[in-house]
Amino acid sequence: MANDKQFIKNLRQAWRDEVLSARNYRALAERERNSERRAILQRMAEAEERHAENWAKKLRDLGEGPDKFSETPVEKMRRWMLLRSSTEAAVQMLEAGESQADNLYDKLMAAADNEKDRQLLLEAQLEEKSHSRMLQEMSQPASARLPQSRLESILKAEKWHVTAGGWIGQAIYGVNDGLGAAFGVVSGVAGATSVNGEFVLLSGFAAMIASALSMGSGAYLATKSEREVYEAELDRERQELEEHPEEEREEMELFYQLKGFSAEESKMMVERLAQQPEQMLKTLAHEELGLSEQTFPNPWKSAVSATVSTALGAAVPIVPFFFATGIQALVFSAVISTAAHFIVGSSKVLVTGRSWLKSGLEMTVVGLGEAAVTYAIGLLISPMIH
Repeated sequence: MANDKQFIKNLRQAWRDEVLSARNYRALAERERNSERRAILQRMAEAEERHAENWAKKLRDLGEGPDKFSETPVEKMRRWMLLRSSTEAAVQMLEAGESQADNLYDKLMAAADNEKDRQLLLEAQLEEKSHSRMLQEMSQPASARLPQSRLESILKAEKWHVTAGGWIGQAIYGVNDGLGAAFGVVSGVAGATSVNGEFVLLSGFAAMIASALSMGSGAYLATKSEREVYEAELDRERQELEEHPEEEREEMELFYQLKGFSAEESKMMVERLAQQPEQMLKTLAHEELGLSEQTFPNPWKSAVSATVSTALGAAVPIVPFFFATGIQALVFSAVISTAAHFIVGSSKVLVTGRSWLKSGLEMTVVGLGEAAVTYAIGLLISPMIH
């Protein structure tokens, strides 16, 4: 691994985090009465200890220690709080630590100078993600972990996520972006040119085309990148399944036990899954990393949705300038743009579930504020143009 100060600092932090996590998991396991949860916490502690030893060895190889581990007063206080919280509350606190570890491993992998070390870091990161998923399951109330309740919750959540994250959400976002951008441009140019209809129309039309193409290409690339990340993670999980099949099967059994199945039922289901390697692979990716192929919309559908919706939104402020001129056209543009901001803001309830009135008013205020600022800027630069 690279021998630089920042890398050593991050590696030392990773070592400390792993040692501390292992102690926390073991402490929780000792007081846990449920045998299945206790076994899971112990396995997680063992994994953290293994990671800590790996990083300690790397630090020694680099001639950088590590020093003897000692807990800070804050860390001791945190464990005291953990042990006096319910298991659900405690694991929610620990889950935040797993998320921070994920970010730290990203930095370490970026600085690693050979493939072997990067692979070691990646394996640890994937295991941390798996721990995070386990903690999420353990933090659920017992009723939510019952098979039927959990299944209904998952199906409902995934169905809504796919809908909201697909073309509907993209279309609403596109209209909002196009409307805001074009309204700002129209207001600014109107202020700068004393509402010269030709200039306003030309600039508004240019803003509409540019915004639509930018949003469309951005949506395409973002969706395509998400799918590529999914495929890359799937490849890594496939390699793990090939190299450590028993460990992966055991991990899958633990996930099912957390969902409310007995050890025997979990083992039977994993054995059935193991007969279909590709399905086993996708299930592991979903359970460990929260990844599912169904959550990624088609890149072309996203691109078309974003392009068309952005163009429609951007067209609203410039329409009046086709039929009127001067201040009259600007007033008409402001009125219909304000109404459009409220309508688009209200429609966000389809995605966010928030109050339609609050969302509508919020977007209206933002849109009017943007227009006022650009119009004022236009007035300020007007003397330079004339």
